[in-house]
Amino acid sequence: MRPIPSRSFTILTFAISSLLFAGCASTGNVSPQYIPPNHYQGYDCSGLSQEYKRIDTYIEQTKKQQSTLAATGVGIGVSAGRWGISPNITFGVGKSNNTKARDAKLSRLYGERDAVIQSARLKQCSFANGLKVFGE
Repeated sequence: MRPIPSRSFTILTFAISSLLFAGCASTGNVSPQYIPPNHYQGYDCSGLSQEYKRIDTYIEQTKKQQSTLAATGVGIGVSAGRWGISPNITFGVGKSNNTKARDAKLSRLYGERDAVIQSARLKQCSFANGLKVFGE
């Protein structure tokens, strides 16, 4: 068996560790911000149902917003340096500012949706049957 040259070993180690760290990047799971259910105490069942639908639609729209590819993507290119021309691969891990803002907005919306569901349960609204809040 032939030994691996030191430069190749370094590149291989970097590539493997980059892939491992990319696997640890955030998956976008967002916990809801706490919103008290009494915020919706003035609503009747019809109003709560409409509010739930409005919030759910807004959540879906917010989820579809894409952040920049550089924050979560993989870039492949060619670079020139002291050693000549060589291929390079970049891994964007972590979150961009756009993603952080989107996650904060989703957190608030999830909290509002949970508060609407809890308020609807207190008023025994039929649309709340089968709906779950975070952690159920």
